Amino acid sequence: MSEPAASGRVICIVGPTASGKSALSELVAEGLGSSVVSVDAMQVYRGMDVGTAKTPPAERHVPLLMVDVANVDEDYSVQRFQNDARSCVDELLRRDHIPVLCGGTGLYLDAVIDEMDFPSGEMGDDRRMAYERIAAEQGPEVLHDLLAKRDPRSAALIHPNNVRRCVRALEMLDDGVSYAQNHEGLKRHVPHYAARIWAISMPRELLYERIDWRVDRMFEDGLVEEVRRLRERGLDRAHTAGQAIGYKEVLAALAGECTLDEARDEVKRRTRHYAKRQLSWLKRDGRARWIDVGDMGTGQACELIISDALEQAEPFGIIREGTR
Repeated sequence: MSEPAASGRVICIVGPTASGKSALSELVAEGLGSSVVSVDAMQVYRGMDVGTAKTPPAERHVPLLMVDVANVDEDYSVQRFQNDARSCVDELLRRDHIPVLCGGTGLYLDAVIDEMDFPSGEMGDDRRMAYERIAAEQGPEVLHDLLAKRDPRSAALIHPNNVRRCVRALEMLDDGVSYAQNHEGLKRHVPHYAARIWAISMPRELLYERIDWRVDRMFEDGLVEEVRRLRERGLDRAHTAGQAIGYKEVLAALAGECTLDEARDEVKRRTRHYAKRQLSWLKRDGRARWIDVGDMGTGQACELIISDALEQAEPFGIIREGTR
């Protein structure tokens, strides 16, 4: 385990999908003269723009890091993400900038800001190949459901798209060991960085309305055409990228397994379910300070976060001249 980087403070802006994290994070980073580091499991893939709500380059007011770093036909592991994202954060801290982490993938955020090691395991064993075949042929969610039935506590620690960790947890169960019990230390959140976590909240009904509107907008903005292009570049449901919400359903429609209208409805349903999981993760984590953007507004929320960051930054030696 590496030594915690206690000399650096980072801001984390999290919340359920469609809650406005990206806009708020960009405002905060702009006010601090810094950059946004995405902690989204799917924005890492090149070409997955519409379906991941990636801010277009022409509309970015600050640098957006940890997007477009992998091809859709490769599986970008959380361990690889941890290494690359920490390099971005460390470089910003080295330049006396306060990094702003933004995203809704809890595992990826924890992998960056907390001390967390990932088992590697050996490839090629029969059990591993059998579990990987389930993920490839039936999808990562089926493998995760299998783990949830056998060991709910371990499944709660692992993102449904993280095939490697699901496989490892199932292998450990076969050997009579619970992944969750073996990783109790994760609950203590041993910090790698001094992090302040801000979580966006809003009424559930409003959130679901925003989700439905966003999905409709994605289809209007060319999600189907984007998936067609990516399919030509190797995207399929056997890869992690092909299991992303929006992409998986459109791929099924393009394969003739459902209509595009049915795919759209399924994207809305799965996105709402995903938002509930994100909220559950935040409540279980317990470290976040909640901001109701409906009551406060994005501008006021931005000022609150920046004010808090500058108050906290002085002991860490990272106040930048000219920041407001």
